[in-house]
Amino acid sequence: PCIRPPRAILARRGSGFNRAVTAPAQGSTAFAVEPTMLKGKSILLTPVIPGDFQALFRWANDVDTARLNDAYRPTDWQLHQEWWSNVGKDPGKVVFAIRKADAGAIIGWVQILGIAPVHRSAMLGIRIGEAADRGKGYGTEAIALALDYCWKDLNLSRIALTVFETNPRAVALYERLGFVLEGVLRRAAFIDGRWTSIVLMAIHHPSRDEG
Repeated sequence: PCIRPPRAILARRGSGFNRAVTAPAQGSTAFAVEPTMLKGKSILLTPVIPGDFQALFRWANDVDTARLNDAYRPTDWQLHQEWWSNVGKDPGKVVFAIRKADAGAIIGWVQILGIAPVHRSAMLGIRIGEAADRGKGYGTEAIALALDYCWKDLNLSRIALTVFETNPRAVALYERLGFVLEGVLRRAAFIDGRWTSIVLMAIHHPSRDEG
């Protein structure tokens, strides 16, 4: 069954959504903490800015963290900057920075990719960058906000994701948010010297028929 993210996680739409974002000063990583972004109880989802690039580069080159998503490959700084600078030009992708509500620094990202207007579907990906910020509920809030955005702003009906079977903590999180198992790709990824399976999960719009 499709379970809507708990409303307690989400800020009221009238107080936290659909307003202009206050941009930081040039060279700054700080955002004014105002009711102008996608806002949860403890985090904000905002645009990614150039001041975030160094943290994103560090996380991309963290071997252990990178292996949670894919086989590790070093990221080139110039290509990294170009990719993040141009991400907004892709109509099939939306990327948000995750920030603590009481601070401006980025702590992770959530992306909606492969947006298919005809099929009303997309894929979801998330990363909390630093180990110290994991296990505190930031990822749960970020996904809940991203799903609400997918339903109400992108008019999507189905969101899917993939996760390695060696990451049961992530699988449990997705299940709590209403994602259901749709299949397993056996021995489909070669990570850190061994084969692992990929778990396929998805969630459907809570108020639309699946038929």
